[in-house]
Amino acid sequence: MKYYSEINTEPEMQDKPQMTADGKVYDRWTLIRDIAVLQFKLIVDGLRDFVLIPASLIAGAISLFKSGPGYDNEFYELLRVGKKSEHWINLFGAVEHAPDLAEDRVRFPEDDIDALVTRVESFVVDEYRKGGVTKQAKDQLDQLLAAVNRRRKRRSGDDEPRE
Repeated sequence: MKYYSEINTEPEMQDKPQMTADGKVYDRWTLIRDIAVLQFKLIVDGLRDFVLIPASLIAGAISLFKSGPGYDNEFYELLRVGKKSEHWINLFGAVEHAPDLAEDRVRFPEDDIDALVTRVESFVVDEYRKGGVTKQAKDQLDQLLAAVNRRRKRRSGDDEPRE
């Protein structure tokens, strides 16, 4: 793909270009293009998130209340589609055009949000095993889900024994 900076070689249109580590030219036109592309990608990403929020709740509810094999297919299929769309959007792909000086200025912890969630989850599981508040909450949630499933089965005419 050729960028505007590679096509337009008129001296009055060029400012002092900088080189990236891989030898690509970084100039004002590349920056303008990358700013515009990022805005477009942010809109697309936001629209995707706007659709995914209710869709994930609906798919999660369907997967949660669905019984039998493959109970989680809808939710995890939605996650697969979301991950593919995230890769396709490539929100921060323009970082490849950044001059060397802009790389790695901001440092994030090595752990990502999934690692943080895992630590919190471990704490909650430990509390559950000790018989704390989380065990009581889990027991109540299990009872609620069982009641909803029984009601759904009665409405659909299933003749399975009731718990």
